[in-house]
Amino acid sequence: MSIDDSENPKLLQFIASTVEVIRDRLTGIENRLGGLEDRIGGLENRMGALENRVDAIENRMEAGFTAVRGDIERVHLRLDSIERMFSARVDRVETEVSRLRSVVYLLVKDRPELLRLLGETSLS
Repeated sequence: MSIDDSENPKLLQFIASTVEVIRDRLTGIENRLGGLEDRIGGLENRMGALENRVDAIENRMEAGFTAVRGDIERVHLRLDSIERMFSARVDRVETEVSRLRSVVYLLVKDRPELLRLLGETSLS
């Protein structure tokens, strides 16, 4: 198929206009892509700011948890010292009660009716 010279300018004009339309469409696509890139960049910035805020919150929470753990440890240590002190006092009271019981038994050994008042039926 041959193209005669009279159709050449029309063909060239058609090709040129088609190329121009394609170029315009590509320019439109590039502009839209540029807009998308800008929007994605804005989203990335917002995500970065959000990550920074989350990190700050996590750091504050971790500091709070550390403080609470320290408080719990101090309470635990204080309870341990109270328990030791209480145990020592109970031991002293038991020792004193035992001594008093011995003295009472010695004092009332000849009077068994007094031992019954203490809840004992015989000398041990």
